[in-house]
Formats: sequence, structure tokens, C-alpha cells
Amino acid sequence: MVNEFANTAGVTFPQGFKAAGVKAGIKKSGNLDVAVIYTEKEAVVAGTFTQNAVAAAPVYASKAVVATGTAHAIVANAGCANACTGEQGDKDAKKTQKIAAQALGCDPLDVIVASTGVIGVNLPMDKMEKGVKEAIKELSDNGSSNASHAIMTTDTHPKTAALEITLGGKKVRFGVIAKGSGMIQPNMATMLCFITTDAAIDGKLAQKALSEVVNTSFNMISIDGDMSTNDMVIVMANGAAGNEKITTENEDYETFKAALDKLCKALAQEIADDGEGATKFLTIHVTGTKSFADAKTIGMSVAKSPLVKTAFFGADPNWGRVICAVGYAGVPMNPQNVVVKFGDIPVYVHGVGAEHDAEALANVMAQHDITISIDMGEGEEEATVWTCDFSYEYVKINGEYHT
Repeated sequence: MVNEFANTAGVTFPQGFKAAGVKAGIKKSGNLDVAVIYTEKEAVVAGTFTQNAVAAAPVYASKAVVATGTAHAIVANAGCANACTGEQGDKDAKKTQKIAAQALGCDPLDVIVASTGVIGVNLPMDKMEKGVKEAIKELSDNGSSNASHAIMTTDTHPKTAALEITLGGKKVRFGVIAKGSGMIQPNMATMLCFITTDAAIDGKLAQKALSEVVNTSFNMISIDGDMSTNDMVIVMANGAAGNEKITTENEDYETFKAALDKLCKALAQEIADDGEGATKFLTIHVTGTKSFADAKTIGMSVAKSPLVKTAFFGADPNWGRVICAVGYAGVPMNPQNVVVKFGDIPVYVHGVGAEHDAEALANVMAQHDITISIDMGEGEEEATVWTCDFSYEYVKINGEYHT
């Protein structure tokens, strides 16, 4: 059973983890911009990364760390993505690893590196080095809040969570910080997510659990249909809880995976809700398909439609835009089988618009959280996608984006 904790302990909630966030001058705003997360006890590491063919230098550097199976630290910066920076970018990512490793007394391949911000700009390594060293000096049990602020770009607030489970009679804790607000489209999004746990688990099983969970959480959100160059989700498990190490897909593994799933879905929804300029949080629940892939394809088609998203911004119950997006999703369908609801109100039933109470529908459209239900009437599979509306502010934010 998963017990949720309403606290801001984040990545320092599990035993043995410390964190910090400092101002290094990388962000033009002057806000916190370098974060470090550290465990002295060696941790199993797992990760998933952007599928964009133009991946940033820190993605390659961190993939090499995950390939070793273990890590001690995560170093992340905001304000500069270190993407499309060629050979210099690779050198800067590796130099960041060396700087942190020297200060922490570990190997450079024990250090995950992550960056977010403007693409095509080299990391200011003088500021980066100063920030990394300062953050390491400030590592503490209550440093998660500053770390979560340090990885933000256009986010309106930090994203953090923590929970506790029981494995083999031992209390096991999870903590997470994440960032993401725009350029959000799987697989994955302009998002960084760092998960810590004091669970003892085999590295291959941690990777298996993470990969499966990401597929139904972070890979089910879209803000604007743009896939970033820098995305990653990292799990570090240091075993400090003292539970019997999970080495098979037993009941403890399923409990571990369920906790990971709860955290990732919560953070995925929070990222979608914090979309740049968003005023509405949209849940698109597609049922009655022949496969999960079909349901996801249909849900994403609706989620990525600018016409759907702007209609919900304007509180316009234009169901025609939704059924149109369903129709061009590329999944074979029979319109006579389809039912679309906004909230609990049917708006399209078996090929035609449904009669409904206009006032009741207007009340649904005025809400912040709105569910679009789409029953395809073709099978037993389903999927849920999360997105937000498009507002005037989205254009303004991205037209003026500098940090």
C-alpha cells in the first residue's frame, strides 16, 4: 500500500540523500540555476531519455552513466540547454562531471548531468564550475526545495512529491523533483525528473520498472507537440532503507513499481497543468479501442490539436474539433460507434451531435479541470492523455523566451 506524504521534502525524503540549489548567474533572471543531488552510499541508477535525434550533450553523458548501473550524484542547470553545441558541448558536459566528481570524491561516471534552457548556447563553464562547487558545499537534508527551484525555466512553480511504502516490513521512501512547462511532447518532453529512493533493488529491475512507468505517465502528456532535446527521467536507489533487495519480479517489485507509477503520473499531470500560459487542465480518456497504442494515438491527436486547445481556452464546447481530431488520428474507426462527452455530458453520439443542456455544458467548460471522454466502440483497451489549453499567454511566453 502506498502512503502519500504531503510535504516538500522531495529528493531528500529518502534516507541518505542530500541536495542543494544555488545562483550561479546562468539564468538572466538571476534566480537559482544549479542543482546538485547526492548520495554518499552508492546508488543503482536507471534512466529514460528524449527520443529526439538532436539530443543535447548532457543526454549522451548521462546515458553513459546509466550504462554503468550506478551513480552518486546528479548535477543539473537551468538557463542553458547545452544542446546543438557540438564537440564543445560534449566537453563541457564531461567537464561538469569531473568538477563534481572531484568535489564529491567519486568517479566522473558516477555523475548524471542535465541541462535545460536556451538551445545553441555554450555552457558558461566559469559560472557552472563555481555553481557546482558552491552547491556541493551547501548540500543538506533540506536542500530539495532550492534544488527544485534551480531547475525551473518557464515553470510557474516547482514540482515535487514524496511518498512512503512498506517493503518486507521496512519503510521505504521515494522523493522527486521535476520541471516542465513548455516544449512538452513525448517521447518525452522538455522536462527533467529526478527520483530518489532508499529502496534496495536490482538495477535491471529498476530500469524495467521505470521504462514501463514512463510509458504510461510522462509519455502521455503534451503541451504543444514539440519534443525537446534534453529530456530525462532518472531514478537513484541507494538501498539505505535496508529492505531485502528486490531481485525478481515478486510482490515487492510490484509494490515498488506501483509507487514509481503513482509519483510519475502525479508529476506528469502537474507538468501538463502548468503548461505555458495554461488556464485549463484537460484529461482525454479514450476507451473502446483494439489496443493501447490506438487509444494513445487518438488521445494524442486530440491533445495536440491547436483548434481543440484554443476552443477550451475560449470555453467553446466545439465538439466538432474533437471528433475531427479523432478522425484524422490514423486509427481505423466507424463514426457510428463513437461517443464523445465533455465532463459527463454527451456532445457527439453515433455520428451526430447530441442534444444537451446548454447551461450545464457551459458550466463544464468554465471549469479548470475538464475531462474529454471518447468511447470508440471498437474494443476493450483504453488510454489517458493529459494536456492543457492554448492561451494568448502561450504565444507571448514563447515569443519572448530567453531563459
